[in-house]
Amino acid sequence: MSYPEMLARFETGAGFIAALDQSGGSTPKALKAYGIDESQYSSETEMFDLIQAARARIITSPVFTSERILGAILFEATLDRQIDGLGVAAYLWQRKGIIPLVKIDKGLADQADGVQLMKDMPGLDDLLARARELGVFGTKERSVIATANPAGIQQVVAQQFEIGRRVLDAGLMPILEPEVTLTAPDRAESETLLKAAILEHLAGLGEAKVALKLTIPVVDGFYTELIEHPNVSRVVALSGGYSRDEANEHLARNPGLIASFSRALLDGLSAQQTDEEFDAALASAIESIYAASVA
Repeated sequence: MSYPEMLARFETGAGFIAALDQSGGSTPKALKAYGIDESQYSSETEMFDLIQAARARIITSPVFTSERILGAILFEATLDRQIDGLGVAAYLWQRKGIIPLVKIDKGLADQADGVQLMKDMPGLDDLLARARELGVFGTKERSVIATANPAGIQQVVAQQFEIGRRVLDAGLMPILEPEVTLTAPDRAESETLLKAAILEHLAGLGEAKVALKLTIPVVDGFYTELIEHPNVSRVVALSGGYSRDEANEHLARNPGLIASFSRALLDGLSAQQTDEEFDAALASAIESIYAASVA
């Protein structure tokens, strides 16, 4: 299938996005939750081999299908890996019918003005070209808003759209992720400022479209205006520290908003499980998140 076919599925397909993009900083915690302690590996190479094995187990599971899974976000290094002789991105699309996406940010800068901008991204254009060549549909890039600081939020959104334009120029779909932390003391105000800033930047896109990955809002339906915006392909939600049940409950109260969960998807999976136990646990997680996404 071509990019236009991926785009049509991305914009209109039922399901949710699996976030399998744990990076170097988050991998030890992800492995520990999966039942692999730091004592079981002694180098970064071994660590990434173990998380790749966990990702491959998820992706190749018979319950991980396009019936419920719309897309999957990969860590940059995963693009160089293979499953059954195919690059991971190609395997997702060709074998599973699942849209491949890639995380492109290099982590977060130190907090200033109540936010954490994205660090510089050296080599971004090369990464985008390589991703396109490998059949990747789009990207994801994350920054964080910790408090309702108008100047900080404007900086976050401006940076997100600046990177988003570079992604669009490379022929890929950007998923902009300005996360508002669940612990923000003024979260509702932060979301109000964020939505206003996003709408302002969307107005300058012409006919181009971006996608958004946002914290499930305090006020149910608060992002409907973004979901219905002509310059927005899709709005997806991060779980942000909620348990799976909490995330699903909040998500289901926001029609049109679909999940892009990481930890809330992987909770309950373990390296020690048999394949039957693993597939059953993954199937239960997928079904519950899918139901909340299509509610």
